[in-house]
Amino acid sequence: MKEFTLFCVLTFIFAYTAGQFGLWKDIDERSKVVHNYEYKALELAKEVRLLRVENQELKTKINKLQDKIDFQKNSTSGISRTMASVPKKSMNDLVEFDVYKWSAEKLLGVGEQSLHFGKKQFDGKKYSSSQKHYEKSAQYYHALLTHYKDHQAINDRVLFEAGIAAYESKNHYDWSKKHFKKVVDRYPASKYRLKAKMWLALSHFYLGEREQFVEIVDEFHKKYSNSDEYTKVLSKYYEELDYKYNR
Repeated sequence: MKEFTLFCVLTFIFAYTAGQFGLWKDIDERSKVVHNYEYKALELAKEVRLLRVENQELKTKINKLQDKIDFQKNSTSGISRTMASVPKKSMNDLVEFDVYKWSAEKLLGVGEQSLHFGKKQFDGKKYSSSQKHYEKSAQYYHALLTHYKDHQAINDRVLFEAGIAAYESKNHYDWSKKHFKKVVDRYPASKYRLKAKMWLALSHFYLGEREQFVEIVDEFHKKYSNSDEYTKVLSKYYEELDYKYNR
């Protein structure tokens, strides 16, 4: 009991003394200063994190710009050429393979994805929303088949889809003809072969290659007259040709 009483007395004396000499005020001010420093430290840490992210983004942009600069230097070094002899880069090049050096898997993935979105947005009448996806798909497939023509991922399905993307883009009937012809020539047992032959005929049609178009239409009439490709699509062309030329 005496010990407790002594403790209370000492505590009272300390509190009274601290109040008299302004110790409590000093401690309170010090705590406020420490709290302020802690708050500032947290703010600075947050700013540092944001600056690191911004720095990484700037590094990425710098690397891309450096790649373009290096490519331009390499393309103009060596044998001097006149400006007319230097091939101009297409402003509509969506792949920029020379800059980014896409892998075959990346080109195939983007080609397939863009083709999917093109089909999803196409309503059978308007191409405004889907055509840009077909154009992108066509370019990525074309880059794949140009730069990785012997890649193991390339098969009849990939060639067929590449042909569809090129045809539906309405800008690359020469590509669609090339892709569909490979399906027809290389994969005689493919489930895509008959469809590819039909699209090949239509590619010839839009390229103004009348003889090749008529030849395939005649072949369908003689060999595949019961197929959906003929009855739903090519038969009307055959009837028009038969009437026009009185065959």
